[in-house]
Amino acid sequence: MKRLLFISLLLISQDFIIPQTQLTLEECYEKARIYYPLIKQKDYIAKTKEYSVSNIWNGYFPQITLLAQASYQSDVTEVPMPLPGIVIQRLSKDQYKVAVDVTQTIYDGGIMSSQSGIQESVNEIDDQKIEIELLKIKERVNQIYLGILLIEAQFNQIELVIYDLNASISKLDAAYANGTATKSDVDVLRAELLKTEQRQIELNSSRLSYINMLGLLINESLNESTIFSTPSPINYLSAEEIIRPELKLYSAQKNLIENQDGITVSKIVPKANLFFQGGYGRPALNMFVNDFDWYYITGIRFSWSLSNLYSYGNESEINQLNLQSIDAQTETFLLNTKITTNQQLQEIDKLKKLIVVDKGIIDLRTSVKEAAKAKLENGVITSSDYLRDLNAEDTAKQNLEIHKIQLLLAQYNYKITTGN
Repeated sequence: MKRLLFISLLLISQDFIIPQTQLTLEECYEKARIYYPLIKQKDYIAKTKEYSVSNIWNGYFPQITLLAQASYQSDVTEVPMPLPGIVIQRLSKDQYKVAVDVTQTIYDGGIMSSQSGIQESVNEIDDQKIEIELLKIKERVNQIYLGILLIEAQFNQIELVIYDLNASISKLDAAYANGTATKSDVDVLRAELLKTEQRQIELNSSRLSYINMLGLLINESLNESTIFSTPSPINYLSAEEIIRPELKLYSAQKNLIENQDGITVSKIVPKANLFFQGGYGRPALNMFVNDFDWYYITGIRFSWSLSNLYSYGNESEINQLNLQSIDAQTETFLLNTKITTNQQLQEIDKLKKLIVVDKGIIDLRTSVKEAAKAKLENGVITSSDYLRDLNAEDTAKQNLEIHKIQLLLAQYNYKITTGN
């Protein structure tokens, strides 16, 4: 019966087990990107480009126009004098015409090609602006995710301090009972224990706050049982190539200006097209026949607008100045980014050195604390003296954990800064 009762309780308890979710930093990047509202615009931009470019190239299809006209005029053309043996019918003052005009472009001077390039560049600019915003989301994920790991590391260290305090309190309680320790020594340790438990409560509250923020970013319900995997350190042997979306944005802006320059050139280039007009009306093409009749006219048309030559030079100069402006922006961005990456690499190198020193400090502080603990148990020092050494060891371990997380943050921020 006891065995059956144990199995039943075990099965029932499984229903109350909180499922654990395990997350990695890379998974958070992907989920934050997928669920960030701005990502939807990328699809809209892609579809807009497809339709817009298609509409532009439709200009090479025959352009068809239907015409219908009814008019009345005050006078009509007539022969001023009669011709012997010839009767010329007088035209009616009310005239009618129904026709269809068809124009087929042969050569447009490159206008449609440039317009298509402009549309693609505009959409690429919009797309890269979204990528820049998405990169900022990765930076926020870095701050929150690694902030959670830092809190967890501090929380674990506090648990070790609480363990040490409880162990020391137990031994001092026994010593106090035997008359070899004072009540004040025990009370000092108990007060420090309560203070440490307060820190635990504060850290746990901060952890839950960070988890909730991360859950909103990745659109996922997270709880305090969620496991956050520590990302692997990244070793940078040399400066990484900068491949940020801002550079693609500048490139798209240059393409836009180059295509605008193509429009400027196409304005001064001759154009050619075929045309056809067919219709039914009164009069038709023969002005001496005052009857309804079918007619058509077809041919090839050349056009060359010379007036655009007046503004061609200025427009070309403006385009060149705009290109130079974008080159200057690109150089400025690269310079600022290189300054930032150099600072980040120096920070990474500094933190690596600090971690080595932290480990040496911890070894020494642990040795001093253990000696103080033995002296406390033997009544050689007071609880306050012991707490000083215990807190010094705790501070050294906290510094190590802080520097470890700061190193990871610096490495992954450097990765984002370079765009890799």
